[in-house]
Amino acid sequence: MMDYEVTVYTGDFLSAHTFNDVYINLVGTDGRTKRSLLNGFTSFIGIKPHCIVSCPTSLGKLILIELQKECQSFFLNKAWFPAKVEVKSPEEKTYIFPIYEWITDSEVHRFREGTALTDREDTSSPGSSSREQELKQRDQEYCWYVYAEGLPHCIKEKNPFLLPWEVQFSFTKDKDFIYNAITGLFGLKLEKWVHWIQNWTSFDDIRHIDFKQTNISKYVQEYWKDDAFFGYQFLNGINPMMIQRCTTLPDNFPVTDDMVFLSGQGKLDDEMKRGNIFLCDYKCLDGLKGNIIHGKQQYVEAPLVLLHKRPNNELMPIAIQLKQTAGEDNPIFTPADSEYDWLTAKIFVRSADFNEHELSSHLLRTHLLAEVFAVSLLRNVPSVHPLYKLLIPHIRYTLQINILARGHLISEHGIFNEIGALTAEDLTTILKRAMSSVTYSSLCIPDDIKKRGLETVPNFYYREDGLQLWEIIHRFVHGVLSYYYKIDDNVEKDSELQKWIQDIFKHGFLSKAETGIPQRFTTVAELVKFVTMVIFTGSAQHAAVNSGQYDYDSWMPNTPTSLQCPPPTKKGTTSEDTMLQTFPDVNATIKGIATVWLLSKQSTDFVPLGHYPENRFIEETPCLQIKDFQGELDKLRVNIQNRNKSLKVPYTYLDPSSVENSVAL
Repeated sequence: MMDYEVTVYTGDFLSAHTFNDVYINLVGTDGRTKRSLLNGFTSFIGIKPHCIVSCPTSLGKLILIELQKECQSFFLNKAWFPAKVEVKSPEEKTYIFPIYEWITDSEVHRFREGTALTDREDTSSPGSSSREQELKQRDQEYCWYVYAEGLPHCIKEKNPFLLPWEVQFSFTKDKDFIYNAITGLFGLKLEKWVHWIQNWTSFDDIRHIDFKQTNISKYVQEYWKDDAFFGYQFLNGINPMMIQRCTTLPDNFPVTDDMVFLSGQGKLDDEMKRGNIFLCDYKCLDGLKGNIIHGKQQYVEAPLVLLHKRPNNELMPIAIQLKQTAGEDNPIFTPADSEYDWLTAKIFVRSADFNEHELSSHLLRTHLLAEVFAVSLLRNVPSVHPLYKLLIPHIRYTLQINILARGHLISEHGIFNEIGALTAEDLTTILKRAMSSVTYSSLCIPDDIKKRGLETVPNFYYREDGLQLWEIIHRFVHGVLSYYYKIDDNVEKDSELQKWIQDIFKHGFLSKAETGIPQRFTTVAELVKFVTMVIFTGSAQHAAVNSGQYDYDSWMPNTPTSLQCPPPTKKGTTSEDTMLQTFPDVNATIKGIATVWLLSKQSTDFVPLGHYPENRFIEETPCLQIKDFQGELDKLRVNIQNRNKSLKVPYTYLDPSSVENSVAL
């Protein structure tokens, strides 16, 4: 008889164990065993069940195992989360079978031996058959759905708790999310304000809201009126995606030298040639219907903002036009105007930035695209494939969080409808407009920074940290994928890889060649760059536009979620009273604070970039690449933290220790 020594490892977290009976089959190139009981009356709690599986002859090279969980009448059916199974063969070879998946039913579940294999390498009959069965099942479980014409497609399932268990929240994350959502107002000590639907009567009232503050939110509260801080936020706030170098003024923004340079002290043309003039254009927000909250019309404008880099390297706003169409009823405001005219103009810009940020920079460019990458991976790439092993940690929780966002944040009855300036129809309009700017180059930070002309802007920490993270991720991805794809021909002939990118091109970028998204991969370099973009988008880019929401948005005057009065049509008509009437009412303010707190609160099962608690790779080379990746990230972490010690406003959002592996919140 040939004896195989089997050891089972269960996940080391709450509720991973089971009392149900578990059976195993071993399948190799030369045969399979009969079903054997693994655990008997043990429960997989704190022990590693160990058994001997015997068969008359050698099974050859082990290809896969089959696990089946059965509930006995005296025990409740209990889901089980096995981490891995190790099998020591009679030939003294140890096989590792990574699992990291919930088993909830009594069906037979197949898991491959841990060596990563492309479809051309997986030539055994049991292997190719298992591969085919897995993708057939995934094709039924992960279906595309058109949420709205003109937008990236999404997962069809609308109930996050009906998703396959492998992509659902962990017990910890699930309880965290529910707890934070329910207790947000109470945890922030805001519950006494939530039913007030009147306007704010003074800035002192706003300052007296007793809620938790961060060091940055305290700074924001103190300096939100300052022009230098207003300009700083375009670089290092939570929306560094709007600013671009200006070489020619837009036709609809007729700023003159006399408006922005007093006493003939400068010329716009000269400063543009020197690279010192920058533009932010919120044209995506033009002509929207606007929401109604508590019976009052809400307003959001589509401003244009001109900024000037001063000799001291501060980026200062010098002109603001609040609507896209130039005219006498749409004045261009400058710092030379009255205090309240200028401050009101900046408030309208900050409110516009909130909407542009949440819908385009945050929702579309990270959440929705990460979902496209995830659904395509799950539909087209089996778990034994090296690409699946590389990317599965970077799509953790993404499907579930996006379903929750569609249902509870941006739907007709979602929270944005209660606090924001836009209707559900407006939201869709903005997303469709924003799609025109989503190109491959805009998703790759080195290309995007170059296209926007921001390579030499001083004190641009999003760029500095982001470019370093991109390079570190790129080296890691190259190190892993070049191990499996030695030559370009290996990439071109990988049918699963090609189906993955074709699905992304079709369902994420709507088959539009002008986006620049590859329609197939022909070289290793192309594959490495695209996968780098996928990981960067779901980790670093999401952190840059998500993690600081509470820091910058919790002081409402800095980032109003909505405005209750239209913009001034002429100068000299504003005051502190008109500003207070323009701000969102107390109820919307409080709900807005609670929302950004929830959206930016780190969960207790947070997994930082480059950490892989699930060991899916077993080969030496990718495992070494992971260690090198972690080492480089740690060096960057130290450098960023040392730099931040000297900054008045530390830029922490791309510190690798604060960047989550995936879009998980």
